[in-house]
Amino acid sequence: MEKIVFTPLEERILALAGGDLPDSPTPFAAIAEAVGTDEKTVLDLLRGLKEHGVIRRFGATLRHQKAGYGHNAMVAWRVDDPAEAARLGELLASRPEVSHAYERRTYPEWPYNLYTMIHGRNPGDSLRVAEELSRATGIADYAVLNSLSELKKTSMRYFREEDEE
Repeated sequence: MEKIVFTPLEERILALAGGDLPDSPTPFAAIAEAVGTDEKTVLDLLRGLKEHGVIRRFGATLRHQKAGYGHNAMVAWRVDDPAEAARLGELLASRPEVSHAYERRTYPEWPYNLYTMIHGRNPGDSLRVAEELSRATGIADYAVLNSLSELKKTSMRYFREEDEE
């Protein structure tokens, strides 16, 4: 894929669209007004980036702890057959309690190659879901790493407004 070079206006639009959207019935019009353009320009830029696969989607970020899902765990799974990792990863990711699923390389001292973040309302929910996923996938070797505290949770910001720096 060819590197995209953004104009200063596009960078300003993306800085605003990459953060919390304005609390408005027309958030993209509000972004347009803030950067001195029209809503069509904002929407055309975002649609074009989505069509080219640069943006996957727009979605809300649920602050799971504030929503009552304060018990979560990263679960590391060991899948020895690389050909099965993607298929089993999709099975793990299909559960609604799983917010993230990744495949990563292994190391001699750490053999786990699939990772899921499992969220629950009560202590033990993550372990219960991990046990259910183990039975459903046949993955017997896994490690449940319960979260002790949340130190940081933000979305990645690629562009910033000048007054944020």
